Amino acid sequence: MLQAGSIGLLGLGMNHLAGLRDAAAAEGTQQPSGKAKSCIYIFLSGGLAQHDSFDMKPEAPDNIRGEFKPIATRTPGIQICEHLPLLAQRSNLWSLVRSLTHPSNDHSAGHQIMLSGRTALPPGFSPNKPQRSDWPSIAAVANALVPRRNNLPPAAVLPERLIHWSGRVIPGQFGGQMGPLRDPWFIEASPYHSTSYGAYPAYPFDHQERGHADDRLFQAPSLSLPQGIDPPRLTSRANLLSVLQRQREELDRTAQTADFDHLRQRAISLLTDRRVKEALDVTHADDRIQERYGKNSFGWSLLMARRLVEAGVTLVQVNLGNNESWDTHGEAFPHLKDKLFPPTDRALSALLDDLHESGLLDDTLIVMAGEFGRTPKVTQLANVYRKPGRDHWGAVQTVFFAGGGVQGGRVIGASDRIGAYPAADPQTPENMAATIYSALGIPATAVWHDETTRPHNVYYDEPIAALV
Repeated sequence: MLQAGSIGLLGLGMNHLAGLRDAAAAEGTQQPSGKAKSCIYIFLSGGLAQHDSFDMKPEAPDNIRGEFKPIATRTPGIQICEHLPLLAQRSNLWSLVRSLTHPSNDHSAGHQIMLSGRTALPPGFSPNKPQRSDWPSIAAVANALVPRRNNLPPAAVLPERLIHWSGRVIPGQFGGQMGPLRDPWFIEASPYHSTSYGAYPAYPFDHQERGHADDRLFQAPSLSLPQGIDPPRLTSRANLLSVLQRQREELDRTAQTADFDHLRQRAISLLTDRRVKEALDVTHADDRIQERYGKNSFGWSLLMARRLVEAGVTLVQVNLGNNESWDTHGEAFPHLKDKLFPPTDRALSALLDDLHESGLLDDTLIVMAGEFGRTPKVTQLANVYRKPGRDHWGAVQTVFFAGGGVQGGRVIGASDRIGAYPAADPQTPENMAATIYSALGIPATAVWHDETTRPHNVYYDEPIAALV
């Protein structure tokens, strides 16, 4: 009764409990000693076409190279898509890995692979729903092993959970075998829409152009005190809870009680910390800041991520677009040119500038990837789409890295002449995950524990050494 009543005293809604489940840190957690204090993992659900973005093949035949032309970047010898001009001007701040590979062309399996950093699928994996037997996500591992800063959750995911257009939840995002206590903090600021994608309200689109309206509002969950409970009263009630806690310490030392105590501390921090409220309230930020990032769901999401890492959240996963926004089977070139690249180019460039100018880029690793790349050959699914696109392709994709010790202006690895397979220095999701863990200072000997307390390795390969 006391435990349930404590939540009531704090006025914390049940919709926020999922974000606070990661209460108890793993025993023996070591302080980070890596280059970065934080990581922003930008996930492009649906799969970015490498040929049309960061690994263009201008000498390939028409049905391989596509409609876009490459442009020079600030770094001699590196070219990217003409529709990413702002990123091209900032190539001194970022590097590319053009040879990441895994074997799956399935959306759900690709999400599990790239969100967990594990190529082999977990036993009993289901593409239709998350299961407790799934590998934990990178965010969940960080949530368990990275110490809290400022009493905030170590890991957050925004602005939404990834949900398929059919309504099923995509696997790979959660604690999996670690249990729901290790789920990252899901900040659900973007309502689900089954047929509208992209950076609404300025850049909404539908892959099949069915003309459905998108009237969603980007709005962070409200972390506020209930009516009649001001900060002094909250402090008094927190003190009362501390007295009750001390009285029962000798009677109840179970792990569940310890977990709940962390929940209470975290709830108070989220409710009273001005930095947290400011970090979430991005749609009311100064107009000049919003204009830099873009007044759309992509810009607001990356602005929120930037503010959260400054407030003390260690790993923020940003889903740029709801599930399959980047799944360009058809209408690929107009949708990339007009709907997806403009807000991404603007928001990511603003994030780089913001972190660089504030001196935080060295402390913040940025990684951007999707669940796979796209096919070398441009295809036409005439029964569904009016214009051509590219299909799923796990064999190779380009992953974007910046900050956190990453040297800018580099290209690691290469794909073959048609962008189909790695031709040099192949990398895996395990290498990508290890790069994130290493930057955050998680030691190579670290383990996470499943719900039966069995230990599991964190690292399954080496970090990408050529990035630093």
